[in-house]
Amino acid sequence: MIKGKKIVLGVTGSIAAYKALLLVRLLVREGATVRVIQTPASRDFVTPLSLATLSKNPVLSDLFAADTWANHVELGRWADLLIIAPLSCNTLAKMAAGLCDNLLLATWLSAICPVVVAPAMDEDMWRHPGTRANIQKLQTYGNHLIPVANGELASGLFGDGRMAEPEAILEFIRPILEHTTPDVINPGNPGQNGLSGKKALVTAGPTYEAIDPVRFIGNHSSGKMGIAIARELAARGALVSLILGPTNLTIEEPNITTTRVTSAAQMYDACLEAFDDAHIAVLSAAVADYTPTAPADEKIKKTTGPLILELTRTRDILKTLGEVKKTNQLLIGFALETNGGREYALGKLQAKNADYIVLNSLQDPGAGFSLDTNKITIFGRDGSEQAFETKPKQQVAKDIVDVIIKKVHA
Repeated sequence: MIKGKKIVLGVTGSIAAYKALLLVRLLVREGATVRVIQTPASRDFVTPLSLATLSKNPVLSDLFAADTWANHVELGRWADLLIIAPLSCNTLAKMAAGLCDNLLLATWLSAICPVVVAPAMDEDMWRHPGTRANIQKLQTYGNHLIPVANGELASGLFGDGRMAEPEAILEFIRPILEHTTPDVINPGNPGQNGLSGKKALVTAGPTYEAIDPVRFIGNHSSGKMGIAIARELAARGALVSLILGPTNLTIEEPNITTTRVTSAAQMYDACLEAFDDAHIAVLSAAVADYTPTAPADEKIKKTTGPLILELTRTRDILKTLGEVKKTNQLLIGFALETNGGREYALGKLQAKNADYIVLNSLQDPGAGFSLDTNKITIFGRDGSEQAFETKPKQQVAKDIVDVIIKKVHA
């Protein structure tokens, strides 16, 4: 629920600052009260007049103006949410170092509300080790990171570093704002802390099965869906163990402990270790069904003839956990299909002793690997079937966790 919320939007010096105009319009249209803080550099990209007109509030920029003082402490305590979009490389570095040389940074340091950042920079800057370290430091502070998009950049290159679109930011912040005001916990409305005290296991991303030291069998999973689920479970109060396959995505947030793995065997072992004391397990990773029987110790040389690989079935993580599942544990699996999805999902539900199977199909527009959206149907062991429209993955995660909480509190 965005209506009635108080939002401070920080705008920094980036060509993506023009998107802040669209974001303000969307927030105001949803019924939010928006106060905008601009860094001095951002005024070269978008004017205070434009932002003031759209937000219907004066734009703040300087700690001191004439004989007045902008009370950053009051702003930091007034807001239900602080969004910094775009977050430039320069402001990111200042935040990571804890600097306070402008009004936005002073407000950020004073904020007692959730903080969401949407970085924007060129690909080389985004991938620089210094930037990666600064991003991780911000996440350890509890700030929420909106992943950058891939596309055309201001330099004319194509790659990672684009600021997320305003519509995607809007969907990202919905679940965060819904949890800023706790509800009374009851079976019908478990509210913000509906999973307080619960431990959750989440798997995400692909697995890579080695052919030789430089080649592997893998898939196109990005890990976005599983990471979104981990974030949502943590936002509802759960302590989350995230088992994450090979991906360039990072997640450093309170209540989420990440274990990085590469192969299906490593993910199997990590899941068995974490499952014993977990109340909830959501297996969203795209685990390889087959692995090379005898990976080569050295790089296989190219020859004129065909290369024949012998593959062996990997161990079924969902089936194994279903076999050892206790009565107080909830087990959710995923099924990604190209045809016959419903029949396969229902069969998988029974064969794996799962409580729910989340089905998504590559035939549905907006669903599948690497995308920021998904379209799911959730099948329950109790015979329930819930179909959802295509949504951003953070909102899909909310739908999944809503089902989990309803079951936990049934």
